[in-house]
Amino acid sequence: MSHLSDPIADFLTRLRNSTGAMKAETNAPYSKMKAEIARILKQEGYITDYEVNTTGDFPELRITNKFVNRVPAITGLKRVSKPGLRRYVGSQEIPRVLGGLGISILSTPRGIVTGREAKKQNVGGELLAYVW
Repeated sequence: MSHLSDPIADFLTRLRNSTGAMKAETNAPYSKMKAEIARILKQEGYITDYEVNTTGDFPELRITNKFVNRVPAITGLKRVSKPGLRRYVGSQEIPRVLGGLGISILSTPRGIVTGREAKKQNVGGELLAYVW
């Protein structure tokens, strides 16, 4: 097992590749942050479901991809804040993704939330990813 410098980027890449290849499920190593990102993706309708599988030596996150008329619900994912260059935004600077059709995911003092929720709660934080 190798050491990843950016496990969230690895998670998003696994998700992007599996939806592009029309796979029904995606597996990734479990972490609380990845589970929270999966919760937001399910809440916003980008994935069908997710579950934590603890039967093996290491816990694993299993995501069921969502397809609408054989087209993936996730058409794009982009990691914004990286370990080498963190990107923080204030509550008034949260960007709109595709004119409001996509979502931005932020890590705030109140947890992992979408850009819309962060604006509503008037909090800023680290801009993790864009999803559309």
